[in-house]
Amino acid sequence: MKIRFLGAHNTESRTTRHTCLLIDDVLAVDAGGLTSRLSFRRQTRLKAVLLTHEHYDHIRDVGALAMNLYLRKRSIDIYSTQPVFDTLKANILNGQTYPNFFERPPEQPTLRFTLMAPHETRQVDGYVVEAIPMSHSVPAVGYRISGPGGATVFYTGDTGPGLYESWRHISPNLLVIEVTASNRYDEFANASRHLTPDLLKQELITFRELKGYLPDVVAVHMSPSIESEIAGQLATVAEELDATIVCAREGMEIDIQSP
Repeated sequence: MKIRFLGAHNTESRTTRHTCLLIDDVLAVDAGGLTSRLSFRRQTRLKAVLLTHEHYDHIRDVGALAMNLYLRKRSIDIYSTQPVFDTLKANILNGQTYPNFFERPPEQPTLRFTLMAPHETRQVDGYVVEAIPMSHSVPAVGYRISGPGGATVFYTGDTGPGLYESWRHISPNLLVIEVTASNRYDEFANASRHLTPDLLKQELITFRELKGYLPDVVAVHMSPSIESEIAGQLATVAEELDATIVCAREGMEIDIQSP
């Protein structure tokens, strides 16, 4: 299973993009930096998009992707929760901001939405996908994604601390988890339901106590202005836990081998 990080941050600039993962060139997870990182031809190869929650930096490129596919007479499957569908339809694909591609064209809508309920497992173009509830400021899920060969990644989307119940349902080869801020922002992170390196450390200790191991960890959703501070603190956590923890960057690729 090959994972390419199209976006790895929580704000956008010439060199940073909103968080978005691409799996084996066909499955996108979140859509913050989707169309801005893929050619039109590569966009038409996509089979499905998984969305974690309704915040703009995670759904932003859905409208642009839909327009591009509509003009090329293509369709794509969108998987997410009811609040995400409601937000897209009310605020973006509402016939004013952008056309309602859930209904257009009538004979074959560009976007086909499939509801993902908490802990529901679905087959998505050869992948086994389970939605796991996360601890965020709005209803949110992470995704456990297993490829045809058995390799498994878990992507949290945005989340705060208190992940014991989520950890019970996963045993991934790779954990992609948000670390938005540095440790001096612990109070902000707790209030807004995000993670810092210290908060991540406690969640990883809980994971290891529960599962008996730690997967490789990749941090995403970093704030660029304090990214070097976050990276240094994550390096300390990695040393203390004898774990592999790295910060993602735009364009980075990881190949997860089957167990």
